[in-house]
Amino acid sequence: MPLLDQIVNLFAVVIPFLATIAAIVLFWNQIVTPLDLALLAGMYLLTTFGITIGFHRLLTHRSFQTFKPVEYFLAIAGSMAVEGPVNTWVADHRKHHAHTDEEGDPHSPHVGHDGGIKGVLKGLFHAHIGWTFTDHGKAEQQKYAKDLYEDRGMRFISDFFVLWVVLGLLIPAGIGYLVTGTLAGAAGGLLWGGLVRVFFVHHITFSINSVCHFLGTRRFDIDDHSTNVFWLALPSMGEAWHHNHHAFPRSANHGLKKWELDPSAWVITAMEKTGLARKVVRISPERQAEKLAQPEKLAQPEKLAQPEKPRTPVSGIGGAPGATSASRSD
Repeated sequence: MPLLDQIVNLFAVVIPFLATIAAIVLFWNQIVTPLDLALLAGMYLLTTFGITIGFHRLLTHRSFQTFKPVEYFLAIAGSMAVEGPVNTWVADHRKHHAHTDEEGDPHSPHVGHDGGIKGVLKGLFHAHIGWTFTDHGKAEQQKYAKDLYEDRGMRFISDFFVLWVVLGLLIPAGIGYLVTGTLAGAAGGLLWGGLVRVFFVHHITFSINSVCHFLGTRRFDIDDHSTNVFWLALPSMGEAWHHNHHAFPRSANHGLKKWELDPSAWVITAMEKTGLARKVVRISPERQAEKLAQPEKLAQPEKLAQPEKPRTPVSGIGGAPGATSASRSD
């Protein structure tokens, strides 16, 4: 990766971190307003759903269909999360599914690292954030995200990524100024709804790549190290049911049981009821039961290191046996 890109990525990670330290000091000294916290929550939900519903379930896996303006809105909202251009994000994630926890996976904690505590920590760091500073394993857009690359609107959104990043900082700052009429209000909006929000969105998302491939629970017969991590479910808007997702990548619901809280799936259901989403892919209980792993395999994770089954199509839009929707059976 070019040095300039590494520096830009470093600033994108370090500045929100430093801003969050400053925000903690302000919070400790009660120099924070309800508006600041409201902007943090509102921008967190907007940009996180942009990632989970837009970048991930819609654009990467085509778990449902919607109108082009909605696609573009979600792509812009996800871009404001500062996790990279939409086409790059989608390409990398599709490659992750094509080569999960094996050579070629852009961010596996299990590939290319030594054993022992040092190797474990190195692998977790790579999966969490280190992979963003290297080109190793990165996906080619025209191979893994050809459908988005050929969409002129999506390519425009991807190419003007910096514009959406700036917009994601200006929106809370602007609201802060309009509500309070002061520069202090604008600064508070920029800090809490902008930089602190970016910090939280980053590290919750990054934890799916690291924590959810390292510790947690499993129940399906799939050849990777993905796990479900219940305590990350709500802050990740349902993405932490990651083992479920790897078992059924096209499913719009990552929480497959009633108690597996999945706010992103709730929003997709609401979109479906209001006509904004259609052909929503869901996995039947029968298909889920067929894929349950035997206890002895779950007890021997070393078997997971050598995949024996074909991988999910790299496009993320191939058929999924047992998937159901209101209007389709694929």
